Amino acid sequence: MLTIKNLYVATKQTPILEAIDLKVETGSIHAIMGPNGSGKSTLAKVIAAHPAYEIREGELLWQNQSINDLDAQARAHLGIFLAFQNPLTIHGVSNMDLLRLTYQTKHKDSMDAITFLDYVTPKLLSVGLHTSFLNRYVNDGFSGGEKKKNEILQMAILEPKLAILDEIDSGLDIDALKQIAHSLNQLKTEQNAYILITHYPRLLEYVKPDYVHVMYKGRIALSGDASLSKYLEQYGYDEIKTK
Repeated sequence: MLTIKNLYVATKQTPILEAIDLKVETGSIHAIMGPNGSGKSTLAKVIAAHPAYEIREGELLWQNQSINDLDAQARAHLGIFLAFQNPLTIHGVSNMDLLRLTYQTKHKDSMDAITFLDYVTPKLLSVGLHTSFLNRYVNDGFSGGEKKKNEILQMAILEPKLAILDEIDSGLDIDALKQIAHSLNQLKTEQNAYILITHYPRLLEYVKPDYVHVMYKGRIALSGDASLSKYLEQYGYDEIKTK
């Protein structure tokens, strides 16, 4: 699905990522961990084609084809989805309007409001949101948990091939975390893949990764299976920092 080869990235002439190699196969779940400022969120944004970052060297391959020159919209059409760490508030735009537009963009199909309500209601309930949520402006006055659930709801409608979830667990209490994890497990299939970016092993207790990667100073310093997250929970990142 996605292959990253020897990737070097900079912003405003400052190197940020160095020698990144990563292969994400269809059906797999990868977790990326690491201390603050290690490059985790930057890598997510680069995969999604954030314009602030420049690829200096290396390749991003999607189904063995380079996507280095594709913008964010083109990559989204390929099936790459990024759930933001801090979703933006959009005043004056209701969730109903945003979600209908999301559906129409993905499925190339216009659906009237009543039919769409029937379609989206089960998805709303599955992520723990009430139908009254549809009348509110996007993320306006939302709690941290509601914002994260809104990201998962958009993901459920878009049905991406690769979902990159940037600290989807940050700021959540245990009940909200379990709800988010349950939704992610429901949406996971053998036809899609996840990249989970997180500081904390707790999310990985509920959404089991196939691989765990640790980033430090813009590089992938260590990779392993799910047991690596348990090791990090016990010993932290000190050993990695000394290598």
